[in-house]
Amino acid sequence: ILKKEWLDVTRPGVRQERGHLHPLTQITRDIIAIFSSMGFDVAEGPEAETEQYNFDALNIPADHPVRDMWDTFWIKGDDTQKRDERLLLRTHTSPVQIRYMETHQPPIRIIVPGRVYRYEATDASHDVQFMQVEGLMADTNVSVANFKAVIQTFLSQLFQPSPAPSTRTLV
Repeated sequence: ILKKEWLDVTRPGVRQERGHLHPLTQITRDIIAIFSSMGFDVAEGPEAETEQYNFDALNIPADHPVRDMWDTFWIKGDDTQKRDERLLLRTHTSPVQIRYMETHQPPIRIIVPGRVYRYEATDASHDVQFMQVEGLMADTNVSVANFKAVIQTFLSQLFQPSPAPSTRTLV
């Protein structure tokens, strides 16, 4: 009886897989991989942004409702701050495009994935923080046809029948 139940305690154990990537991390990596394969770079920027980059440089008027406290998380500063130095949690990833264009000349081909923050009532489908991805493609011969081709390629690859094996692995 003991021979049938014998266990070799010197044999290495079988490694147990633990954890996995968060779904947002997985989809963000998939999006980055798809756009990278089409020649896009990934641009990143600060989540705590200045009013200048978040609104003014994007031609959003000072009296526009998105600047209102109900839409924007303002970071309290001292009373000596100039208007363009006031900080907030970015409400979109567009300020990263402005920062990128300040240091790069066309042709530009970037995507900007990242967290954004908006003061909203939370429920099962809304939160104050969410992920956004936007792109910018600027060159002398870029047209709506390019946009259509890029979006079609992106969507067909993102929604392919099986996930890309390189991004869906355990860590």
